[in-house]
Amino acid sequence: MTNHNALISDAKGSIGVAVRVPNQSLFSPGGGRYISIPRKKLVQKLETDQSQTRTHSWIEAMRASSPTRIRPGNISSLPESDEEDEYSSWLAQHPSALTMFEEIAEASKGKQIVMFLDYDGTLSPIVENPDRAYMSDEMREAVKGVARYFPTAIVTGRCRDKVRRFVKLPGLYYAGSHGMDIKGPSKKTKHNKNNKGVLFQAANEFLPMIDQVSKCLVEKMRDIEGANVENNKFCVSVHYRCVDQKDWALVAEHVTSILSEYPKLRLTQGRKVLEIRPTIKWDKGKALEFLLESLGFANSNDVLPIYIGDDRTDEDAFKVLKRKGQGFGILVSKVPKETSATYSLQQPSEVGEFLQRLVEWKQMSLRGR
Repeated sequence: MTNHNALISDAKGSIGVAVRVPNQSLFSPGGGRYISIPRKKLVQKLETDQSQTRTHSWIEAMRASSPTRIRPGNISSLPESDEEDEYSSWLAQHPSALTMFEEIAEASKGKQIVMFLDYDGTLSPIVENPDRAYMSDEMREAVKGVARYFPTAIVTGRCRDKVRRFVKLPGLYYAGSHGMDIKGPSKKTKHNKNNKGVLFQAANEFLPMIDQVSKCLVEKMRDIEGANVENNKFCVSVHYRCVDQKDWALVAEHVTSILSEYPKLRLTQGRKVLEIRPTIKWDKGKALEFLLESLGFANSNDVLPIYIGDDRTDEDAFKVLKRKGQGFGILVSKVPKETSATYSLQQPSEVGEFLQRLVEWKQMSLRGR
């Protein structure tokens, strides 16, 4: 259909708009006039609209990331009986790794278990201040016991050095910044078939850029109460767990505004956190594959990887295991979530219990042998 009220023209780098007006005697006989809008202004307007749309979509994603059953803005929730039915249905598809422990143990016979563990929400509880996300002494002992019998890696969005200070265990493989910064034990271990020290950093050229973005975000978030910017070396995390919901839009606006100046960086999301990362194709799934290869298990049928995590970033690793048809993903969650994991655990305390059972099972099998 032809629009007789507007005409777009490219003449002299401007946009011409013909507007029909009721009183034609004041204008040309054609009954219209052209209003010339500079192309630059129109482009700026379009870019502003696109930026607002992106910001709005991230605000909606931030609301959806709430781990609670009642979403922000919802007055009511599902009736308790419906919630229980929904969880029971989900649990039938992703049964507890504790309940199904014997099945996991049976699948591992004749194979080398390799353990991959997320940190926040898996080994430590989710806390308001990310700098105080300490793991318990009991959990540390459980991880230490697992690492005695199986190659063990901590795969986290945190800075590698920071999570190592939290865990305080030598002899592990630490993969920080969602696997973009990996380092293995410097000393020889019985688990490393290749007998080589592992050091991998996928995005060194992005370090100056990440540092600039981190400084800009710290400055921008200074006036938003509860906002916390964490420089994780190869990525930047903006925590909004302690930010009043009315200020979430401002958090998203600041993040997307700064990110628009850096096309080589991308925005992703975790549990109450926005994360800026390099655009390279690297994630926790790629880190899992890299570590298996480094340990000498590339394309091996004699390995059983087990990955335990609670966040959407861990789904990349779950998907790798599902695609390979090898090993098990275990999601840590109290509520039903869409996931590629095979099993589930409700909280870090159950993760510790699962790790302890794995150690006890291994000790019994060695005594039996």
